[in-house]
Amino acid sequence: MTIHTCGHCRPFSLCFKLATLLAASVFVFLSSLGTAISQEKTVTIAAWADYIPPEVISGFEARTGIKVVYDTFDSLEFLETKLLTGGSGYDLVLPSALVANRLIQAGALQELDKAQFGNYANLDPDILAFLAKHDEGNKYGVPYLWGTTGILYNPKLVSERLENAPVGSLDILFDPEIAAHFADCGIAMIDSPEEVVAIALNYLGLDPFTADAAVLEQAEALLTSVRPHIRHFRTGAIINGLADGDLCLVLGWSGDAGLAHARAIDAGNGIEIAYAIPREGTEVFFDFLSIPVDAPNPENAHRFIDYLMEPEAIAEVTNQYFYPNGNKAAFELVAEEVKNDPSVYPPSEIMEKLFPNLPREHGALRLLTRSWTRFKSGS
Repeated sequence: MTIHTCGHCRPFSLCFKLATLLAASVFVFLSSLGTAISQEKTVTIAAWADYIPPEVISGFEARTGIKVVYDTFDSLEFLETKLLTGGSGYDLVLPSALVANRLIQAGALQELDKAQFGNYANLDPDILAFLAKHDEGNKYGVPYLWGTTGILYNPKLVSERLENAPVGSLDILFDPEIAAHFADCGIAMIDSPEEVVAIALNYLGLDPFTADAAVLEQAEALLTSVRPHIRHFRTGAIINGLADGDLCLVLGWSGDAGLAHARAIDAGNGIEIAYAIPREGTEVFFDFLSIPVDAPNPENAHRFIDYLMEPEAIAEVTNQYFYPNGNKAAFELVAEEVKNDPSVYPPSEIMEKLFPNLPREHGALRLLTRSWTRFKSGS
């Protein structure tokens, strides 16, 4: 039998196999090349829902040709765990300054290349100085938005249940006899243990950042006393819950009140949402723009950060989401009704009662986390 050969006398079947393998290799190479090219034209962002306006994202995409992939998280603890584990696939993340501090210490964030920023000079030096307490030398983060944690409420539903309700005091949430009046119309809290516990401790006249287990137990006792009246801790559901009338009282973030009110107006349902900074004082928070150490597309992340430092872009964020920003050059572009709203830009006498979130010792953080888990579960 004659065996037909090709090339250097290799059997046809072997040639066919080699050709098939070669074709498969070329396909894999081209597929990988296509994936790489695709990745080069994307930036994957992890942020809160409703935290970067679609108009700002589309403006960046039109300017650069880079597609934004927007992923959301419902708690900072989830984001922190994902970044510490590694391989998140995120190019840009928006942690709080407090969480960013821990991520920096753990080596989970990369140092920013400020040479890639053309708009860095627009940032507010005072806010940069504050954030340097969490990020020495401002190496790993750029300020995004800041705000306060306070009382979001539906004036109509609240007044119907309790005349002259103390909406300007944390008594409305932390006194079980008062909170009980609003259980039926819906009370919620952000799922942010460090913030809520610090606010509870401050309300009790105690050190918000104590490491004393006995003192932390006092905060847990306070929170546990109102637990039966709290409907949920789903941070991402608060805005719509208020806007739809499914919630009437929330311990949450200042900007979410403005967003909920705007959505109620859009829906035409007549619901009004108000916000009060509690007279006992509360926490002021700042959020970072940072890049994970293993970001697939760090250059694209730098470009997006630089875009958000343009006064026009960040002013649009503030005007839509009712959070002040860390960009001094953008202030004049902020809408008058926003910049003159004391719940967005608090006056000096209110600012004096605010305290920043500060890092806790590891042992205290572990105790706090366990306490929060018991509180949420009602056990």
